[in-house]
Amino acid sequence: MDGTETGRAEVLRRLEAICGDRDLASLGRRLEDLAGLVHADMASLERDLAVPSGPRAIHAGASHLLALGGKRLRPMCVALASRVGTGFDARGRALAVAVELVHNATLLHDDVVDLGDTRRGAPTTRAVWGNAVSIFAGDWLLVDALRRVRAANVPGTLERLLDVIDEMIQAESLQLERRGRLETGRETWERVVEGKTAALFRWAMFAGARAGGLDERGVSALEEYGLHLGVAFQAIDDLLDLSGDQRATGKALFTDLREGKMTYPLILAMERDRAAEPLLRAVIADEGGDEQARFDEMVVVLERTGALHDCRALAETHAQRAVDALAVLPQGKATEALVTVAEATVARRA
Repeated sequence: MDGTETGRAEVLRRLEAICGDRDLASLGRRLEDLAGLVHADMASLERDLAVPSGPRAIHAGASHLLALGGKRLRPMCVALASRVGTGFDARGRALAVAVELVHNATLLHDDVVDLGDTRRGAPTTRAVWGNAVSIFAGDWLLVDALRRVRAANVPGTLERLLDVIDEMIQAESLQLERRGRLETGRETWERVVEGKTAALFRWAMFAGARAGGLDERGVSALEEYGLHLGVAFQAIDDLLDLSGDQRATGKALFTDLREGKMTYPLILAMERDRAAEPLLRAVIADEGGDEQARFDEMVVVLERTGALHDCRALAETHAQRAVDALAVLPQGKATEALVTVAEATVARRA
């Protein structure tokens, strides 16, 4: 297998990792087309993501997380948004690297806040080197990302990224304030998701569109796509926390609930069935006893109330809104690929 085929196979592996079994034949063919379109883009991204070696623990801590890979969905969004316009050039690559660095910086910080020991099926940076290294490694990646965006010199991207980082911090703060509070409602969930998750997808599409020279109408359409893609992505994340395959997700079921985070299905279950409240309180309070029995009972409540079904329906609605936003753009391989990304995001199992 030559380098081109190896690169295409690696991109396809990443795409298949986020795809479930629904409509697999049709979606699989389109994923192959998508892999063929972006494999060179993603290969260049991986080279640029290599963290400079150094004696400091922060280099090792940052390299550890980046080497574990991940979906690389956000930089793929930059590449595809650029390809809707004039193409994916060096400036676009710099922005794609930057969005992945910001994403990984937030993960390094999240693992400290959540006391996380496992990510992507491996020990977290904090578990290996400690909290301080995880924090400083995240800070370092964030500064590196901002420098890359400044050097790319694509109008509006640095200012917008600073705004997005502020949104993410405010959303994280709101989620922290609501931790363990069962009365959290859908409106709060939406505010957290739009700031914490969707904002960075929105910036990825904005940055790619600007790098690709699209007009304001095109930029706005792709930002709208990014917003809805991000909400769909988080809704499926919430679903996988309660009913996913631990081998695929790389984390234990009910992790968010143990951390006191009210995900969308839990909010729906609380609204619809009083039996959910004592179960949730027992898990959050870590009352001991048969925890697995409580989890099993919680799954019964989630299924009985339709919370799992409606969470997936929400994801599908936002994925469709993302696709609808593409209607004003010139149609071609890049927009077709963005449709595939939206559909694969809803179908993903990791």
